[in-house]
Amino acid sequence: MDIRPTLFDHPDAVKLNDQVQLEYAARYGDEGDATPLDASMFTPPRGLYLLAYDGLGRPVATGGWRSQDENDEGYANGDAELKRMYVVPEARGLGLARRILAALEEDARAAGRLRMVLETGTAQPEAIALYTSSGYEPCVKFGHYRAYENSRCFAKPLA
Repeated sequence: MDIRPTLFDHPDAVKLNDQVQLEYAARYGDEGDATPLDASMFTPPRGLYLLAYDGLGRPVATGGWRSQDENDEGYANGDAELKRMYVVPEARGLGLARRILAALEEDARAAGRLRMVLETGTAQPEAIALYTSSGYEPCVKFGHYRAYENSRCFAKPLA
């Protein structure tokens, strides 16, 4: 697998983002994740977006982080927020999400971020299992879905 930095608005990133949105919609019975995102949020050194390609050059996994600081959505100074972690169904079970997560944590740490935070939901038990097994612990809710009952927020110190 080839994991490389990519622009959030690159056609391959858009393709996988569309796929993850369909999965969110199916799991939650809605329109997908409505969190406002744009490509500039993932531009180093304030963020990073990664795509993994298989041996045939097909995009199969994605993930990114963006800088957050204290605001009215519950973030704290020095936060790096994990976004759009996704592995296509045929590439699941290969450890790609764990590899992308580790690379994102390393990059956010190098950028001076203090903790990685993420928001997921109860309809994504695989994601919750990945994060808890990677050292993430439940934290006070933040972000776009902080008032939703099925929202779950996690954090991990980067220092």
